[in-house]
Amino acid sequence: MCPHHESRLMSSSKLNQEKASDAPGGVSLTVPQPNINATVAQNILLSVEYYCRGVATVEWKHVSSWGTTRIVEWKSGNYVNISAVYKDRVTIFENGSIELRNVGMRDAGYYLVTVTEEYGTNTYGAIIVNVYEIIYEDIHFVAVLFAFLAAVSAILICFMWLCNKSLHLFQKTTHKLSASTTEEIELETIEC
Repeated sequence: MCPHHESRLMSSSKLNQEKASDAPGGVSLTVPQPNINATVAQNILLSVEYYCRGVATVEWKHVSSWGTTRIVEWKSGNYVNISAVYKDRVTIFENGSIELRNVGMRDAGYYLVTVTEEYGTNTYGAIIVNVYEIIYEDIHFVAVLFAFLAAVSAILICFMWLCNKSLHLFQKTTHKLSASTTEEIELETIEC
């Protein structure tokens, strides 16, 4: 995304933090939370609120390094068109907000909302979403791996101890046999 477009989006979201005044056609849009931080698999609410004197069309798009994707478009009261990619993940609200369920790393980026009045007047808003991986899963994996290695080490130590004991028993038995054989040889020599 070019820096000029990015700065325009950021200034647009800053303008939307405050209550927008009615545009000439009677459309206003408020974005109360222009930055959202989420973790993987979390549900997020992209919250906006619009006011329109007539019937309005609301459209949401996702802009990221992978490109631009249309999420949903609807007219207040009757028409809803959700993109197939987001079909099972999006809930729409009459105030213009959407809820995005089970976010992933690819969901990070800019979310652009356009509210268009039936006479063609429109207004825009933007929300920046940052998605982070859950570190606890990595820590859990390391802990399980460490426990597994500790268990294998304990089993190997026990096995080595048993081998050592067996070796000592074998040496004692061999030593007793060789001592008794030596005694018999000595006795035979004496008897001769």
